[in-house]
This record gives sequence, C-alpha cells and structure tokens, in this order.
Amino acid sequence: MAVDTALVWFRRDLRLHDNPTLDVAAGAGELLSVYCFDPREYGTVRFGGSDSFPFQKTGSHRARFRRESVADLRDSLREHDSDLLVAHEKPEDAIPALAEAVDADAVYFQTLPTSEESALERLVKTRLRERDVAAHSFWTHTLYHLDDLPTPYTQIDDTFTPFRKQVESSSAVREPLAVPSLPPSPSPSDSLDDIDALDDLDGGFDALPTLADLGLDDRSVDDRGVLPFAGGESAALDRLETYVWEHDRLREYKQTRNGLLGADYSSKLSPWLNEGCLSPRYVKVEVDRYESERVANDSTYWLLFELAWRDFFQFQFQKHGDRFFSRGGIRNPDIDWQEDRDALGRWAAGETGIPFVDANMRELNRTGFMSNRGRQNVASFLANNLRVDWRWGAAYFETQLVDYDPCSNYGNWAYIAGVGNDSRDRYFNVVKQAKKYDSQAEYVKHWLPELSALPADRAHEPWTLSPEEQAKYGVHLGVDYPQPMVDVEASYEKLR
Repeated sequence: MAVDTALVWFRRDLRLHDNPTLDVAAGAGELLSVYCFDPREYGTVRFGGSDSFPFQKTGSHRARFRRESVADLRDSLREHDSDLLVAHEKPEDAIPALAEAVDADAVYFQTLPTSEESALERLVKTRLRERDVAAHSFWTHTLYHLDDLPTPYTQIDDTFTPFRKQVESSSAVREPLAVPSLPPSPSPSDSLDDIDALDDLDGGFDALPTLADLGLDDRSVDDRGVLPFAGGESAALDRLETYVWEHDRLREYKQTRNGLLGADYSSKLSPWLNEGCLSPRYVKVEVDRYESERVANDSTYWLLFELAWRDFFQFQFQKHGDRFFSRGGIRNPDIDWQEDRDALGRWAAGETGIPFVDANMRELNRTGFMSNRGRQNVASFLANNLRVDWRWGAAYFETQLVDYDPCSNYGNWAYIAGVGNDSRDRYFNVVKQAKKYDSQAEYVKHWLPELSALPADRAHEPWTLSPEEQAKYGVHLGVDYPQPMVDVEASYEKLR
C-alpha cells in the first residue's frame, strides 16, 4: 500500500548510505526524519542492583561524537533537499506526537537486539498503534543480515569459530544500498511548534542540545590520543578512505592491530560503525575492491574477520538476551565476585600502581578510546586479578567509550571474565603483556610521564626499584606514582 507521508526515526543508523530504513521510507510521497536525544541516556544508572556503583550511561566523549554525528546527518539530509528534526525528548513521547502532527501514515526505524532498545521499540509501536500509524522496523547494523544466517539465531553456536565458519560457507553479505532520492518534507520544521499535538512536549524540534543541556562537561579531547574521532558519516567515509587507500595500511592490519600508539596501527572504524555512521557492508565492498586492485592477504581478510566477531555478539544477544548482563553471564560459573568500590575507583582512575593498566585507563578517561590489547588487559586485571564484579568494569566502559556498543562491550567483558562465550581461562598476565606489546615502554611513558625517566625494563615494574633507584630516577613510589594495589604474580597463582 502506498504511503503518503512517512516518518523516519533515526537511532544508531546515522547515515544515508546503505540504510534500508531510509531506502524503504523514501518511497513515500513525503518524508520527515527525526532524532531523539533521550534524556534517560544521559543520566545515571545502577548496575547489579540498587546498591551497586552508579555511572552515567553516556559520558562526554560519546555524547560529543553522537552530537557531531547527528549534525552531520542533518547537513547531509539538507543537501538532499530533506531535513532532520532533533528533539531532546523520550522517543515514546516524541515519535507518536510528531507522527500525529504531520499526519504520517507510517514510521520507519532500526531494530536492535538488546533489552532496553527492544523495550523502547515495543513502547513506540504500541503508542503508534493507538494513533493508527503503522510501524516498520529494519535490521541494519551487521555485516550478515539476521535473516541470512544459516540457522535461526536461536540455534547459532555459542562459540565464535563454528559460527564464523558457518556464515562464511553458507551465508552471503548483501550488497549495500545507494543513497536514495528523498521525497520532500511534509512540513517545515519551524512551523512545528504551532501544532497542538506537540504541546505536551517540553522541547522543540530544531536545535541540537549542547553537552551542558545533556548534563555533561564539554571537555576537550587530549591531543595525545590516537585520533580526534570526529563524529558523522562524512568523517567515517574519510577515515575509511584514509586508512585503506591513502595510507595503504590494510595490507598490514593483522601484524599491526595490537599496537598502542598512532592513528594507523588499526582501522579504528568502531566509533562510526557503532553509532551507525558507517555500514559494515560498505566496509566489505572497500576491502573487496582493495583485494582486487592492490593485494589480498591475511590482513585484508582479518578486517572482515573482526567484523564477523562484531556480528557474533549482536546475534548472541539476540539469542540470550539479558543473561549477558547477569553476574554469572551465560555460563554462570562459581566465582566469588567482590563489590570493592575502592579497588574499582583506583582502577577507573588509572591509579592501580600497575603501569600498563594505568596508562590504558588514563587514555580511556581522556580520549574515550583504548586499543583492543589494552581493553583485554585492563578488563582481565579488574575481573581476574582483583575479582571485582566484571559488570562494574563493563558499565564504566559504557560511560567512557566513544565506540561503546552494548553487545560488543558486555560480550567481550563476559568473555574475559570467564562467564561468556568461551570456557577457557581468559586471564592476561598484564606485566608480560606490557613487555611484549610495549617493549620500550613508549606507550606507558606517553600516558604516565611521571615514569619517563625510568629505563624501559623497569617502567613496567616500578615496584622493583630500590629506594636508591627511586631517588636516582626521581620516582618515589607512593608519592610520584602509586604503590601496586595487588601482588600481580600472587594474584595469578589464585587463578591457576
């Protein structure tokens, strides 16, 4: 049935290219798009019960990136003779009211697998039905489509390797969609404030909220970070072009992906993928083109391998739901998790006295980003060496990460903590890891300048310095840098 007026509710799909939601909605006679800065996303939430550690759901780094992404999307829509309305409202209030205001026949939006997002989707659908407005949702954020899996998602293997082999052999990646031609908007945004159906909403549909409006500090990004991570589809496509084609780094991705310093040791596409500014299917097209025009090797494959990992966790959450957020995860092993707020606070602040952990946490706090190698090590230290409830660490990452995605974040934390998708021990010896991946202590000294005078072989273990050596190098433990909060080797013995 033809649709006269369509409303597109953008969520974590902030792009025009390869956007099935927008593509279908563009067949209507008139089209209006909206994005909601849900106030609940910027408050505090408690994990693990009413007495657990509170965190902001969305911190300044990701809020800035998201705000830039929405602004870029609005600019792109205007370039295509369309527009984006922006609300600082709950979607279940704003979307139905706006649909009624412009007499929309249908609302189109992205569907997501996690419980909060799914609950919100159901609530919006219910309120749209009350107004006799159709609702259509689309799966838009993975490399492989949910409907194209070789088995129903309820039957996919809980271990990555069998899943990967199945999809690689039995599934095909759909071709990405071009940017569609967009129909005109049904009503100019500056007239909406005069529509009675919108009277109950507190905010308007025009200005982007500032970080202060969202209750956040407008902090500057530390210039020691690997990238400034500008939000938006335009920046996403620029980054892909720069990494793959201009800098020609894809050919060595597998060898360099465990790096710690610099823009190009990895693709760093995750912020744009997770906010929906970049389609993973478009990434695959570029990888395929690179393999055809330049080189095909283990590194070019490995980027697609990592996208399959990302898919795996999306489908795992679709299968297992909120079990992933429980203390015991999907495996529920007998682990005596501790609720040690002091330990959590030192870990979060980068004050553990273990330089490799502290350097990574300080990078996270000041830039919103951390390497994959760093994430594995700091997660292992909190969950395995300290035995602090792993969900507290995952929740802290949720606040700080510019590339936070609930499935990848909680799935990887559960994996490291031994409650997720692998039954093997996943603890990391952070000192050995530091010496292997930061052999000259360049990364540690980059983020911990108080250790810059130490020889490389001592910078990862400053607790081994004698009082005379501390005086020689100007690093007094407990004054210039913390004493270690745990005997690292002793804590590993408890895990063996």
